[in-house]
Amino acid sequence: MKSKKIISGLTIIILLVLSNTIAYAQFPMPDHVPIWDANKVTLKLHKISENIYVVSPSTVETETTKGIAQATSAGFIVGEKGVLVIETLLSKRLYDQFFKLIRSVTNKPIVYAINTSDHGDHCFGNYLLPKETIIIQNEFCKENLSKNYENIKQFMIMLFGKERGIEESVYRPADITIAINQNMKIDMGRGNIVEVINVGTAQSPADLFVYLKSPAGNVLWAGNPFIAESPTIPWLFDGYFLEPVNNLNKIYNMIGDNDIVVPGHGRITNKAGIKYTIDYVEALKANVENAVKKGLTLEETKTEVKMKEFDKGYELFNWLHFNFNIPNAYKDIKQNSSK
Repeated sequence: MKSKKIISGLTIIILLVLSNTIAYAQFPMPDHVPIWDANKVTLKLHKISENIYVVSPSTVETETTKGIAQATSAGFIVGEKGVLVIETLLSKRLYDQFFKLIRSVTNKPIVYAINTSDHGDHCFGNYLLPKETIIIQNEFCKENLSKNYENIKQFMIMLFGKERGIEESVYRPADITIAINQNMKIDMGRGNIVEVINVGTAQSPADLFVYLKSPAGNVLWAGNPFIAESPTIPWLFDGYFLEPVNNLNKIYNMIGDNDIVVPGHGRITNKAGIKYTIDYVEALKANVENAVKKGLTLEETKTEVKMKEFDKGYELFNWLHFNFNIPNAYKDIKQNSSK
C-alpha cells in the first residue's frame, strides 16, 4: 500500500502495478490534442435552487450526447457565512470566469474549496484562491500533488496542450484532507449540509465525491468517476479496475432517483443518466472475466471484448476502451483469479 501512495496517477507514462512491481510503458495518445481547448471554453452558470449553482462549459447541453469531450464542470454553494466551491479548474482563464460567475451571485468570501481529483483540470486553480480559503482534498490527493506536481503539469500539457495556462500553475497544499473510507460534513446553513466523501478509488486514489443534502433537493458532484452520460465511457487510465467497479456502484446506490448529478465533464443529469457508466463497467468486468477463464492473453482479450453495444459515438471510445479500460480490467481480474 505504501507504494500506491507515492506513485503519481498522472505522469507522462502509464503505470501498471503487477504484484507490487511497477512496469512502465509509453502513454498512448488520443487522436487529437488538446482533448478540449481551455483557451476556447466559455463557462455558464446554472441555478439549481436558491444558493446552489453548477458551472459548466456552455457546450455541454448540445455536445455531451454527441460524444464530444467536454471541459470540467464545477459548482458552488452560498452559505450563511460564505461560499463553498467545488473544483478550481485548469487555468487562470477558467478560474477567472468561474470567480466572475460566483461574484455575479454573491460577494461573500470563498470559505472552502474542494478538489474532487488530483488531475489538474480540477485543482490547478488553487493557487489563485484567496489566502483565507480552506482547501479540502482526499488524503492521497494532497500527498500525490505535493510530490508530483511538475510531472502532473507535464502530463496535463501533453493531453491539453501548451500555452493553455497550465505552465503558470503553482502548487498550493490542501488545508484539510479526508482519509479513505472517511467523510466530512459541512453545514452551510438553511438546511444545506455538504458531505465530502472518500470511498477509495473510483477512478483514481485521489477521488472525492461532494454530496449536498438540501431541502430543495440533493445534488452530487460526481467528478471524474462519472465523466458524463451516454455515450461517454469511464476514463480508467489510473491503473485500477475492480476497486472502481465496487465504488462506482457504492455511490450509485447511495443517491436517490430524484437527485441531481453533476458529472465531471458533461451536462447536468440524474441517477438514470449515470447508469451508463455502471452498465459499461459491469459488462466489461463480465466480458474480461470470461476471457481470463478461457485463458486468453491481453491482446486476444482486446480482440474479443470490443463491446460495440457501448460504442455509440464517443470520440474517445477506442482510445480509452482498448488502451486503458480493458488492460486494467484484465490486470486486476487476472490477479484476482490467481489468489
